[in-house]
Formats: sequence, C-alpha cells, structure tokens
Amino acid sequence: MELLESKANTKSTYIYLFIVGIVLIAFNLRPAITSLGPLVGMLQEDIGLAHWSAGLLMSLPLVVFAIMSPLVPKIANRLSNEMTLIIGLTSLLIGISIRSIPMTFFLFAGTLLAGLGIAIGNVLLPAVVKDKFPDKFGLMTSVYSTSMGLIAALASGVSIPLAMDLNLGWQGAQIVWAIPVVVAILVWVFLRKNNGKDSRVIQKKAGADSTTLWRTPLAWQIAIFMGFQSFLFYVTISWLPEILHSHGISMGTAGWMLSFTQLVGLPASFFIPVLAGRAQSQVWISFMLGMCAVVGYSGLLLGASYPILIVSIVLIGIALGGSFPLALTYIGLRARNANQAAALSGMTQSTGYILAAVGPLFIGYLYDMAHSWTIPIITLILVSVVVIIFGMLSGRNRYV
Repeated sequence: MELLESKANTKSTYIYLFIVGIVLIAFNLRPAITSLGPLVGMLQEDIGLAHWSAGLLMSLPLVVFAIMSPLVPKIANRLSNEMTLIIGLTSLLIGISIRSIPMTFFLFAGTLLAGLGIAIGNVLLPAVVKDKFPDKFGLMTSVYSTSMGLIAALASGVSIPLAMDLNLGWQGAQIVWAIPVVVAILVWVFLRKNNGKDSRVIQKKAGADSTTLWRTPLAWQIAIFMGFQSFLFYVTISWLPEILHSHGISMGTAGWMLSFTQLVGLPASFFIPVLAGRAQSQVWISFMLGMCAVVGYSGLLLGASYPILIVSIVLIGIALGGSFPLALTYIGLRARNANQAAALSGMTQSTGYILAAVGPLFIGYLYDMAHSWTIPIITLILVSVVVIIFGMLSGRNRYV
C-alpha cells in the first residue's frame, strides 16, 4: 500500500514538474524577440547598423521559424520531444549570449541561433501538451499561451529600464533573458532523464502524417487561419504606433497604447482555449474574434476621436490575444494524437511565419505607395475577413 502511494506521489510530482517545464518553455519563446525592438536605436548607435539592417534583424527570427517549423517534427521523431526541446533551449541560450557581443556578425549569428531555438519550442509545445494532457489540452494551451503573452509584454517594457536605469547597456538587457533559459534547460534535463523512453515510443509512430497533411484541406484551412492571424499580429506590432501617430497621438503615448493592446488581450488568451476545448464546435468563437478585428481596424480607419481609437485598440487586442491561442488549440483539437499534432504544428507555423514575415513589409510598401494609412488599414480589414472565414472552417468538429 505504501509502495503504491509512493508511486502515486512520484507521478503527481512529475506531472506538476512537467507543467512547470511547459510554462518555462513558454516563458522563453518571446523575450529574445520582443526585448530587442526597444533596443534597436541603441544597437544602431553602438554598432552602426543601417535601418535596412535593423529591419532584417527583426525579421530574421520569423524567416527562421518559417524554414524550421516543418523540420522540427522530423528531428523530434529521431531524438524524442524532450531531447529536441533541450537542443532548442541550448541553441537559444547560445544565441542570446553571443549576440550580446557588440559586433554585427555576432548580433546576426546570435539572432539566427535564438530563432532556431524558439522555432523548436513553437512547434513542439502543442505536441507535448497533446501527448501529456490530451483531456486538458484547452486548459494547458491557455496556461502556456497566456504565459507567452505576459512575458512578451514584460520583455518589451523592461528592456529600456534594464539598459539605461540599471546601466546594463543593451548587452546586459539582452543577457538577462538567458537566466530563464538556463532554468528551463535544467528542468527539461530532469524530465528527459525520467521520461525519455515514453516520448520515443510515441514519436516512432509519426510516419506519414507529416506528408499527408500537406494534401489535407482541413490542415490547409488551419494553416491559412494561423498564417493570416499571424499577419495581423506582426503588422499591428510593427505599424500600430505609426498609425496612431498619424491621428495626432505622440509616439510615446502610441508606444504605451501598443503595450496596452497586448495586455488587454491576455484574458482572451487564457479563456479562449478553455472555451474552445469545452465546445464541440469553435465556429462561433472564431466568428466573434474575427468581428472584433474587423470593427477594431475599421475604428482605426475612422480615427475621429480618442475614445474611438481606445475602443479600436481594445477590440484589436482581444482579437489578436484570442486568435493565436485559438490557432494553437485547433492544432490539438483537430489532431488525433501527438504525432499529428507535431506535424500539423510544423505545417501551420511554417505557413504562418511566412505570412508574418511578409506582412509588415507589404503593409509598409502599401503606405509608401499611397502616402496614407487608408489603403493599408482597408487591407487589414479584408485580411480580418479572411481570418473569419478560415477560422470558422477550421472550427468545425473534424479531424485532419
């Protein structure tokens, strides 16, 4: 009897530690990107980066995500989920460390390695959750997606205070984010030591899932939904301050309003996956989120008064905060097992980050052509309609 209780306690402790490991992975998937943006001006002064080089630096992780995402399930199939995650975290740690060296080569090489590490975590996290918590997929997606959003907003906010108020410089403000990576590596080394065989056995059944998915209409519907909601997110992160500034708001206030847009989406980031996991069909959820985006971007088009702009960014924040975790939830709900989840995650995130990388450049090009934000914002409204259509198609109760 005591032996059974001991085994039950050990298993319970392992599950709790696994949840901690998932949250730690989520903590490390955004700071290396969101902490860099506020420091770009300091980087340009110190290293002498041109504006196009700075733009390339910010887009490089997204390009890496697009290239790596379909490959990650194959790597995990050979090694195991845990080992692949450890490799990803190690790549992220090395990347953060060497890009703190004030030389252009190390800055770009470090960003490349950090992007590789984040891409691995992006793809495998839904598969790991599907594997370990198949009956609690919506709740666990809420936990880690909210963790991602919270730490992303925090990283953006504290970069300048770390660099200037604490006199760490841009190098120190970057190296701080190596600390949670080290903690995550230690936890996942322990988890792998105690569970390496299980995930190998599961992964060996992956087989043809990754190839057949590319010919499956439902998989493409999810991929297009993921892609265009990513398009909206990264365009908003890149251009919302400039759009608000065009309505007479100072750049300082516009920057805080961008942070507010991310923070107001956190409740949606938590509750949407829970609601989606409990519902047989997610069509209505996708429709409501999409309409928030349509109305929100329409408000930016009007921009007649400060209250209209505030309501607009609240609606945009809810739409963006809920759409990304809904896309992650679709990966688990539409897949039959962890293998399909990993393959579907790789496919959808590859498509998503291609569109995410193109989005800010395309919208910027439209602005340069029109010398006005009207056409770019109309484009965002049309993309929001596309998000509604493919979100509703993805939300039907089916499997890939």
